[in-house]
Amino acid sequence: MNISNISVRKLGPVVAALLFVSWIGGAALAVSSDDALTLLKEGNARFAAGSPLHPHSGPERVTHTAEGQSPFAAILTCSDSRVPPEMIFDRGIGDLFVVRDAGNVVDPLVTGSIEYAVGHLNVPRIVVMGHTSCGAVAAAVSGGHAEGSISATLDKIEPSVRSTEHADPELKGQQLVDATSRANVLHSIDELLSHSSQLRDALRKGSIRIEGALYDVTSGQIEWLGSRSHQ
Repeated sequence: MNISNISVRKLGPVVAALLFVSWIGGAALAVSSDDALTLLKEGNARFAAGSPLHPHSGPERVTHTAEGQSPFAAILTCSDSRVPPEMIFDRGIGDLFVVRDAGNVVDPLVTGSIEYAVGHLNVPRIVVMGHTSCGAVAAAVSGGHAEGSISATLDKIEPSVRSTEHADPELKGQQLVDATSRANVLHSIDELLSHSSQLRDALRKGSIRIEGALYDVTSGQIEWLGSRSHQ
């Protein structure tokens, strides 16, 4: 890609600077938590509009990142095949540290993975992202019996079902599922913080920020649910 033919106004200054450094083969830029969120928002806007840039996706990026990684954001999201983070945020190899499980729930393995991203890779921005029409959330809302280990996932989502139904008893069907998905995102953030002194300390020091998000599988757009820095 010839970046000299791309408008800085179109890309935004943060994206343009990062692409320029990648183009000349320079070292990775230090990205602040605010810049990281800007990169994610701008990338999703391009994806939803059908005009992705597919940055950092060529063989030269593979070679460059073989020496080490420096992702600018950690994404905890659902394993759903319709929710590929690098595509949704229009990012490439080495940009995102991604942790996925059904229902984007938190357990010690997930917490440890996010701690690694913060403690060893110095990731400044964490995003916990649910999505509309989530099968795991729908199963928890239905209250049906689940065979095998998936029952542990549904147990993790159950508190969000109860809190959503209590907040608005009139919600039914898909509206209830999607509202529960929003609540489940915030619950997962609280779970991360309640189980990790390392993440709490980083949040207090201002070295990380944590953001909630809900991806719409119909439009490709993300609803940002706000920062949890008050925690």
